[in-house]
Amino acid sequence: MFVLSKVPELGDTVLIVLRKKPLIFLHWYHHITVLLYTWFSFTEYTSSARWFVVMNYCVHSVMYSYYALVSMGKYPPRMLAMTITFLQLSQMIVGCAINIWAHNYLATAPPHSCHISQINIKLSMAMYFSYFVLFAHFFYKAYLAPKRGKKAKIEPIPEPIKETTKIEYNGYPRQRQNGVVH
Repeated sequence: MFVLSKVPELGDTVLIVLRKKPLIFLHWYHHITVLLYTWFSFTEYTSSARWFVVMNYCVHSVMYSYYALVSMGKYPPRMLAMTITFLQLSQMIVGCAINIWAHNYLATAPPHSCHISQINIKLSMAMYFSYFVLFAHFFYKAYLAPKRGKKAKIEPIPEPIKETTKIEYNGYPRQRQNGVVH
């Protein structure tokens, strides 16, 4: 079921493209690599995949609930969006830890005692680590970095003008009387 659930998840990518919004590298890279990795893991019936499935469903349930609210015009606090990205980062750290644990277990366990291959561990580790880097970069740019190019919300103060002269601001004439713009 998890492997099949990755196909409808591409629907949000389609919606982004149809709405003519920018599709960031993280988004399409994540969807394509998860789809390919889940298909590959399914063929091996990978034991560690159960952990990955549970983490993914938990994070996605919160994330898609957030997207549903936004699509209905309800805008949750920014802290919720930050929390979702933090959960995604946590998911990537735990995914890497599970892969390290599986690798170490395979090195000491009897043959065929854990149903995972070294190639699967390497692919999963590369995937989770690359996601961590990309989500960390996204988190920094979206929530921590100073915003470049933002205009001040305060109107600029024009040079001293006579008490009742017309001025133009943003192309619209305004009447200034006693220092108040109407």
